[in-house]
Amino acid sequence: MDFVVSRSGLLEHLQLVSKVVGSKNSLPILDNLLFNISDGQLEVTASDLESTLTTTMNIDSNNGVGKIAIDTKKILDILKELDEQPLTFNVDIDELKIDIVSSTGKYTLIGQSGDDFPQIPGVKADKVTRVDLTPDILYSGITSAIFATGDDELRPVMNGVYIELHGNGINFVATDAHKLVRYTNKDITVEEESSFILPKKPAAILKGVLPKAFSDVTLEFDDKNAIFSFENFRLICRLVEGVYPNYSTVIPKDNPNKLIVDRLSLINSLRRVAIFANQASNLVGLKISGNQIVVNAQDIDYAISGTDTTNCQYDGDDMEIGFKSNFLIEILNNLSTAEVVFELSDPTRAGIILPKDNENPSEDILMLLMPMMINN
Repeated sequence: MDFVVSRSGLLEHLQLVSKVVGSKNSLPILDNLLFNISDGQLEVTASDLESTLTTTMNIDSNNGVGKIAIDTKKILDILKELDEQPLTFNVDIDELKIDIVSSTGKYTLIGQSGDDFPQIPGVKADKVTRVDLTPDILYSGITSAIFATGDDELRPVMNGVYIELHGNGINFVATDAHKLVRYTNKDITVEEESSFILPKKPAAILKGVLPKAFSDVTLEFDDKNAIFSFENFRLICRLVEGVYPNYSTVIPKDNPNKLIVDRLSLINSLRRVAIFANQASNLVGLKISGNQIVVNAQDIDYAISGTDTTNCQYDGDDMEIGFKSNFLIEILNNLSTAEVVFELSDPTRAGIILPKDNENPSEDILMLLMPMMINN
């Protein structure tokens, strides 16, 4: 089996699919990428058993068909060192030998049998739910929510992005019990309500690949697996099993105190003051009164403290509320508007953080952060 392919095109596709390959795989074959030549195209597959990503690309020419597994690191390393040019792959399927011929040399690798690569799972035809999404909706939802996912092995349902299809559109929800994000887009309609929990790793893979998509993404899922198909890519992943917590119950409904503040000014203020916070708690206090926020932090053990003042617009009772500084900065960094709105009830209840001017009326982004007790 021989084929000729562009070095840059092949490298770009391999760099994307290689993100699936784990650092500690349970099967040695999973350290490899599966190359499959058929119908004048090259299909490359990477898998860690939980997620499988396949990409298809055109090749300049080929002689014969077949499949072989090639070590991921070695093939990427050699492609990175070669100049842009057509590369000829001479593959001996029986001997599992791969010769890569360039304009200046020949490089020989030993592969593994493509038949040893795990079978790609699918979805059950009688249980499948299918919906078409624009790549922008899927990318925005995942990007908005993924940072708020948890890492608790005892609560695996919180370690992924909860995708909820309903009559008013689609929700992407993530929470680690300290912060919560809900991104809603109303530009799609579905016939029946359904939901699933997308694990963090395939969500991150989609975040990296979706900017390459220019056509709709076809999403198919059942109770075990989900398939995302678009352009020249197909991602199949095992879903997180379990029931996602009823997140809506933790979102305060009555929040009479409303604060509008410049997002970057508050981020910079928090960064300056956080230097003086206790390293274990990262607690910062926000003392809100009139049209000012006084951000303060102290570390009693080292007798250090810091305060910083930021202007704002505030309608409500004077209040001092504490937050974990790194969580609050992370939330503000994941909003894009110049100004943000805080909706607060009292220092013991969660604060809601929203973009002030949402450019897309079909989008609704809500972020929530649990407060911390301030020891006066």
